[in-house]
Amino acid sequence: MSDTPDSAVRTYLEEHRTAFLADLAEWLRIPSVSAQPEHAPDVRRSAEWLAAKLRETGFPVAEIWPTDGAPAVFAEWPSGDEDAPTVLVYGHHDVQPAAREDGWHTDPFEPTTIDGRLYARGAADDKGQVFFHTLGVRAHLAATGRTAPAVNLKLLVEGEEESGSPHFRALVEQQRERLAADAVIVSDTGMWSEDTPTVCTGMRGLADCEITFRGPDQDIHSGSFGGAVPNPATVAARVVAALHDEDGRVTVPGFYDGIVPLTDQERALFAELPFDEEEWLRTAKSHATGGEAGYSTLERVWARPTAEVNGIGGGYQGPGGKTIVPASADLKLSFRLVAGQDPDKIELAVRDWIATRVPAGIRYEITFGAATRPCLTPLDHPALRSVVRAMGRAFEQPVRFTREGGSGPAADLQDVLGAPVLFLGISVPSDGWHAPNEKVELDLLFKGVETTAYLWGDLAAQPIR
Repeated sequence: MSDTPDSAVRTYLEEHRTAFLADLAEWLRIPSVSAQPEHAPDVRRSAEWLAAKLRETGFPVAEIWPTDGAPAVFAEWPSGDEDAPTVLVYGHHDVQPAAREDGWHTDPFEPTTIDGRLYARGAADDKGQVFFHTLGVRAHLAATGRTAPAVNLKLLVEGEEESGSPHFRALVEQQRERLAADAVIVSDTGMWSEDTPTVCTGMRGLADCEITFRGPDQDIHSGSFGGAVPNPATVAARVVAALHDEDGRVTVPGFYDGIVPLTDQERALFAELPFDEEEWLRTAKSHATGGEAGYSTLERVWARPTAEVNGIGGGYQGPGGKTIVPASADLKLSFRLVAGQDPDKIELAVRDWIATRVPAGIRYEITFGAATRPCLTPLDHPALRSVVRAMGRAFEQPVRFTREGGSGPAADLQDVLGAPVLFLGISVPSDGWHAPNEKVELDLLFKGVETTAYLWGDLAAQPIR
């Protein structure tokens, strides 16, 4: 082949750009909104469309996997090379609700290209980032002359991520053998900015609970009984006040046990990012930063655990006064978790801590939701180095590192499959995930395609098995 692999990849992408975008637009027209029952047939249609397109791409196996909710899509393309590693790509084909009256400038399910940006629900989150793998693997084959990928390539594209992935872990456990992999690539994330390509190295986990404190059997007169019986609203307020110390640290005993600490290298890499705190505050619609002492804003968001009061209420909330001791009060708490924290242990620690803070005469109920585990990829992992090299080739500049402050189902893949999770995404903050006028930058979308075209050969050469 006279072309270098890089030029061969770019030539192939240019030749197939129009057809790729036409296919993506066809998929984006399917309103696969998993949160709305009336769109269940559309979610199914989305899965069927993707499975057919993956077979057309060349995957010899492309199946629809049912769950107790929305269907997922599984595809597999063996390498044929005896020593090839196995890589699983994760994404999702369901999308958030969207309607023109929400503030969209165009029909959210009629893809529209304006000034190099493709506007549609799912353009960035996550159909665009799933679909770039189809063109990327074809470019990989064209540039290398192979008839099958350099890795054993698998895809798992779920249909309930935007609804909290309620059946995802069960599906992964059920299909553990078929999903077995040496590394997992998650393409449901983003970069720092258009000018600063980055690779995410971890996501926080999540545990959350609701607590109801009950005092009198009904609201009672505060003049006749106040000061002589315990007030559940006061108890709720005291719990909230005691949740953090003066340095912003969570006071629940054992909360920080086992945490993987930030390394000096990671802190230095975070500090290299062009972070404008004033701009960040404007985005946050907030007026000052705060949190655990001794850490920067990015370190607090990405690499430290949190306890947040999501809601507090109780007693009379109407106009004017009503002098009562309320019968009950409620709290909603959530805990973002980092590597080394076990959600089950956090739940036990929180339950024990609450029990010590409830006085006689107050009954309470505490209910935890389904937890999400944190995940973290070490900076020196060979698979991570492959992702960084492939992205660096595509973007032709150094790649920096971030983490993600939010939570997602990626940790289930790491936990059940025992494989490292790598994040490969090209979305930028302005893409407006979950918001009106969601879009994807087409130049970045094709940089994602190019990255995957380089990635499979690089991973095949690394000791990741």
